[in-house]
Amino acid sequence: MDALLYSIPISLLLGGIGLAAFWWSIKNRQYDDPKGDAERILSDEFDDRPKQD
Repeated sequence: MDALLYSIPISLLLGGIGLAAFWWSIKNRQYDDPKGDAERILSDEFDDRPKQD
């Protein structure tokens, strides 16, 4: 029974931290351009491979 006294408040705190991080990411516009990212990954213009000498 003592485990519940510790685990419930800890889980609520961690859930609140996760929710706050989610709202922070929404507020800072992290999800604004998903279509641009989807098109950018298919483009040959941006190449992440290292250049060969």
